[in-house]
Amino acid sequence: MKRLCDFIAHWMGALVLLAAVLAVLKPEPLMAIGTWVINPMLGLIMFGMGLTLSPRDFQVVFSRPKDVLTGCLAQFTVMPLMAWLLTKAFALPADLALGVILVGCCPGGTASNVITYLAKGDLALSVGMTATSTLLAPLLTPFLVWLMAGTFVNVDTLGMLLSIVYVVIAPIVVGFLIQHYLPEFTRRAVAYLPAFSSVVIAMLVAVIVGHNASRLLTGGLIVVLVVMLHNLSGLALGYAIGRLLGLSHDKRTSISIEVGMQNSGLASSLATIHFAAFPMATIPGAIFSVWHNISGALVAKLYSMKTR
Repeated sequence: MKRLCDFIAHWMGALVLLAAVLAVLKPEPLMAIGTWVINPMLGLIMFGMGLTLSPRDFQVVFSRPKDVLTGCLAQFTVMPLMAWLLTKAFALPADLALGVILVGCCPGGTASNVITYLAKGDLALSVGMTATSTLLAPLLTPFLVWLMAGTFVNVDTLGMLLSIVYVVIAPIVVGFLIQHYLPEFTRRAVAYLPAFSSVVIAMLVAVIVGHNASRLLTGGLIVVLVVMLHNLSGLALGYAIGRLLGLSHDKRTSISIEVGMQNSGLASSLATIHFAAFPMATIPGAIFSVWHNISGALVAKLYSMKTR
């Protein structure tokens, strides 16, 4: 069982891609599933993250605040700005532009920790940045979305803040508490969490893509290109920022991956809840969920080769 779980976690990118392709080819079964399942699925992923966190994971925030601050500043500046610039450069319609901006304004994704481990980056820094950016998200994500998209859509910042608290922060806190008070259960469960999270992420992507398959086929090519450029620019600029600051390769690797890999499931969730009038706003998050796992696996291989 452990070997199977390791296999699933290792091939997460391929699993997510397969789920997305099947969802496009056979969307009917997935369309029978309501979009209400998106939030519980995302909550499960965040709960798993909470189970893996311990007080020592936050020690990096206090022992190396400069590194964590650098990563979080890059996260909440590079990705929102690149999202805004790309939507303008490609003249995206309002709903797709909103979706790209939502992705850019979200915190780092949990998959970034797995990719950082495979890339032989600074794993403690990666976990610290993910945890910190996630805790900052209830305030920064709604504000940034309002700043970037408030001119063409009505942004309910308070509603978004509460959604992020319910869907992201609350499950993490519950997982953290179980980890603290039920350590034996957590010790046994954690070995299977990467595979469990990979399967749930694949299911989440499948549901989102399935509900938007027809829209994706009719006007998806340009947004696929924008999403790819968004992710790759985040990876490149994150590494470049670390290099400009004279950080070591393992730290640059962590910042690069943390900046480039977003919690795109949260972006799709926020689009579903708060921007129902813009149905295509969920598409960039779904595409990003597929693509950043593929690009993450590729850069992990590239970065790990530099450490040899």
